Amino acid sequence: MRVIAGRARGRRLIAPQRSRRLRGSSIRPTSDLVRGAIFSVLASLQADMSRVLDLYAGSGALGIEALSRGGDWCDFIERDRATCETICENLRLTGFEDQARVYSLPAKRAVEELHGPYALVLADPPYEDETALGVLESLAEKRLAQEGKTVLVLEHSARGDAPGEIGGLVLVNARRHGDSAISIYR
Repeated sequence: MRVIAGRARGRRLIAPQRSRRLRGSSIRPTSDLVRGAIFSVLASLQADMSRVLDLYAGSGALGIEALSRGGDWCDFIERDRATCETICENLRLTGFEDQARVYSLPAKRAVEELHGPYALVLADPPYEDETALGVLESLAEKRLAQEGKTVLVLEHSARGDAPGEIGGLVLVNARRHGDSAISIYR
C-alpha cells in the first residue's frame, strides 16, 4: 500500500494489524486502484479538500491521500487504539502529522463531538456495519456536512446499492471495482 499522487507520492504505508478486541471484524485497506478511482472522480468534481474527515479510517490511506493531493487538514476517526497508532505512524512516514488529528472513537460518538463543516468526508465502514448509514445521515444534522458544499465518498460492498441521498447530499457518481463500490454524494 502506498500514496499514489501528490507530495507524498510513492511513500509506503503500513497496514493495521487486527486487534484482539476487534476479532471477527475485517480491516480492508482501500486498494490503490479504488483510491485512484475515488480521487479521479473528486478531481473531476473539483472537490474542495481544505478540511477532510476520514471516518472509519483504518490505515488512514484515504485521508493521507487527500493531504498528499493538497488537503489542508484531516481528522481521522478510528475506534481501535492500536489501529490509531498505525494511522499516526503513517502520518509520520508521510510528513503530515502537523496537518491531522487522530481520534480513537466510534464513528457515531465522533459525529456527536466534532465541529464542522467539512469540505470532504471519506467513509469506508466495515461492510457488515449496519449502523454506518445512520451515522452518515447524522452528518448534516450535526452540521459536519453542508448540502451543496460537502462531498461525501462512501466505499461499500458492490453486492448492495447505496441510497440516492444521504443526509441531504445527493448521489452524483457511483462506480464498482471488484467487490468494492464507491458512491459519491454532493
